Amino acid sequence: MKGTPVENLLIGFNGLIQGRLVARYKRFFADIELDTGETITAHCPNPGKMLGLLEPGTPALVTWLDDPTKKLSYRLEALMERGVWVGVNTQWPNRFIALAIRDGLIPEVAGYGHIQPEKKYGQNSRIDLYASGHPALPDAYIEIKNVHLSRRSGHAEFPDCVTERGAKHLYELIEMVKAGYRAVVIFCIQRNDCSDFAIARDCDPAFGLAYDAARAAGVEFIAVACAFAPRGLSFDSALRFAAE
Repeated sequence: MKGTPVENLLIGFNGLIQGRLVARYKRFFADIELDTGETITAHCPNPGKMLGLLEPGTPALVTWLDDPTKKLSYRLEALMERGVWVGVNTQWPNRFIALAIRDGLIPEVAGYGHIQPEKKYGQNSRIDLYASGHPALPDAYIEIKNVHLSRRSGHAEFPDCVTERGAKHLYELIEMVKAGYRAVVIFCIQRNDCSDFAIARDCDPAFGLAYDAARAAGVEFIAVACAFAPRGLSFDSALRFAAE
């Protein structure tokens, strides 16, 4: 495993509660036995397969949602695999990457004066971040992909299941490059025990083909890891793309 997380948090957490996974079901529900002995049902903000993370008894971190309008009072934030906390909340990467860009932690997309979330583009799509105002580079359409999958030590992968939507976004980004913009995909790995990254072509061959087409067309790909800890999320490192 890599070193301990850096101290500078980009996203801080307030009072995560620890327990153990009982079961995840119907995609959006997870029963958690808290360390107090109470069993609660938490919202699971990750509809994917979450390969490797769903073994009963897996240590879990949840947030208590002090919001009477919510149907569930807890939200699942992380599960532990191979001794490392792995973030499973797909809501965090967009905010995390926006803050990392703001702080100049990702050199490839540093120097933009304005970052706009959720800008409409393509065929009824929204780009995660639209970066403008760079003194020397074209405006950039930035797509962010949440990554948790690591089937072997030190190696992160995406996706963990078929993602037609993910492939669609890559083809739309090709059109943005043709129109003279930058198009960038940032894979945000919510774990800090990996040093390289690759496309999981066996999980979704069609996404692998879309990735190949996008790279050939000039879409840029970046992989960065964040360290997930009970205190919060901090920037860890850039990951190299593994040779295929």
